[in-house]
Amino acid sequence: MAYAAFRSIGAYAPTRVLTNAELSTLVDTSDEWITKRTGIKERRIAAKNEFTSDLGMKAAQKALERSDVSVDDIDMVVCATISPDYFCMPSTAAIISTKLGIKGATAFDISAACTGFVYALSIAKAFIESGMKKNVLIIGAEKLSAITDYSDRGTCILFGDGAGSAVICATEDKSEAIIDIHTGADGEYADLLMTPNGGSGSSHDALADEASSCFMQMKGNETFKVAVKTLTKDVKEILADNNLTADKIVHFVPHQANLRIIKAVGDALKMKKEQVVLTVSKYGNTSGASIPMAINDIYESGNLKTGELMLLDAFGGGLTWGSALIPFAPKQ
Repeated sequence: MAYAAFRSIGAYAPTRVLTNAELSTLVDTSDEWITKRTGIKERRIAAKNEFTSDLGMKAAQKALERSDVSVDDIDMVVCATISPDYFCMPSTAAIISTKLGIKGATAFDISAACTGFVYALSIAKAFIESGMKKNVLIIGAEKLSAITDYSDRGTCILFGDGAGSAVICATEDKSEAIIDIHTGADGEYADLLMTPNGGSGSSHDALADEASSCFMQMKGNETFKVAVKTLTKDVKEILADNNLTADKIVHFVPHQANLRIIKAVGDALKMKKEQVVLTVSKYGNTSGASIPMAINDIYESGNLKTGELMLLDAFGGGLTWGSALIPFAPKQ
């Protein structure tokens, strides 16, 4: 039987840093106010001529280099993004594939907001375990600065740009296998976090008036409450389903949305401080890129070792949520 193994990780963060002090010149805020409410100190912003596909390509190059898998062996590319290069088509995954020199592989985007990487991981796992694909490149890439209203204090302090990527490969060794992935969604809460206009739900009678509504909009307090409850419940379920307890998790990698959410979920799950991976202070919320960027940080710092068990946990607009139990399984 074929299993899916998490072979490598890579990430890319744009060079420009947007600090809290800079944001305080744009909206009524301060470093103290932002830090206290979110834990964010800075975020990265892509250049004007730097697109989501460029961020994704650079992250994917690192993941490929670390995987020992050549571009010729990649048979599927999945990109999770809510800030694609183009509206609807062509897919950002297809553009990334071309920029990497991948020819003829299945390529498509998915839209699951901050849960996008976990959704992409579940797709890769399913395709590999079915025998349809052997080497899948998954990418979470976001240029959220392109859909952020920098006059809206409730959102502009949160979001940043970046990308993360992983290579998922077929293996016959069950000890390397991705253990389990849970995903879910509930459109009843769609209005908590959304980009309201631009799709077929818009009248398009006054495009100039609609432009501002193509930015992200969020009901912060309501989102916070639902996020903590949903994330905690999902993690408890995936641990129970696999007869695991929190102390067996080496790296708890939550979506890096807000330090208060991460702390509330970690406390509810009785996670120790050293188990929880935190990058929100330096990258902010990078949506679908958040989790792979966090994994890359512990990899590059030397803190992610072969066989160590990771628990991923995400929550995003849709509303969507997901969790995954993954041993790190680089090719030996």
